[in-house]
Amino acid sequence: MVYLQAEEQLKERIIMVDLKEINNQDPIKRMVEKESGLEEYSPMDPPDAYSPPVIDAIPYEEMHTCLQRFIDEHTQAKKELEVFEASLIAFKQSGWKRDKDIERYFSAFFTYMDNQMVKHHLKEEKVLFPLLQTKLIEHEEHSKGKFPKTAIDILEDDHLKIMQHLTLMFNFISLATRLPDLNSRALTFDVAAEQGFTLIELLKLHIFREENVVFPKANKYISVAEFDEILIQIEAYAQY
Repeated sequence: MVYLQAEEQLKERIIMVDLKEINNQDPIKRMVEKESGLEEYSPMDPPDAYSPPVIDAIPYEEMHTCLQRFIDEHTQAKKELEVFEASLIAFKQSGWKRDKDIERYFSAFFTYMDNQMVKHHLKEEKVLFPLLQTKLIEHEEHSKGKFPKTAIDILEDDHLKIMQHLTLMFNFISLATRLPDLNSRALTFDVAAEQGFTLIELLKLHIFREENVVFPKANKYISVAEFDEILIQIEAYAQY
């Protein structure tokens, strides 16, 4: 089966978009790194998103339960990404043939992103990020200027880009299935796949940024009492 072949190749092959180019196009990131002295080497721009050097990472066991929950959700996200990437490779190698396996894997991934990932982002943006943004500014870990920017701005920008790539991929796939011309259909599927690969790499990098840079700072600056309050709020959002 093509999917199984692609799954094996995935272990040996890294489909990389130009992550540095993605990051360099982000004016907020450039601003934060310039003002914090991280231009030459930045943990927010790791040289290898797959085996990056650990800079500020804290062992999982030493993280507050609140952060552990977010990391557990990241673990599930990486599993979903692995299956989706293998199915995307298989789809491309098959000449864009949408068999039942491909349909099932794509559907499962879109459902996961629409439900679980959206909820994950919501909990971060509404509960964790506002307090951590305040803490980072208090500890002067921000850009200079009238409107200070921190790593939180980068993460929120990641959230937006991730969902944009997801939407574009979904729309291009929908468009391709309605095109009668085979060449046009193949070209449109190819564009959709590129959006998918970009999404995969950006989400992997985003998880790296959170677990190795931002969460350790949260663990350092946010008190146990504050984390306990965050947990209560997270439980409320879990009902949505």
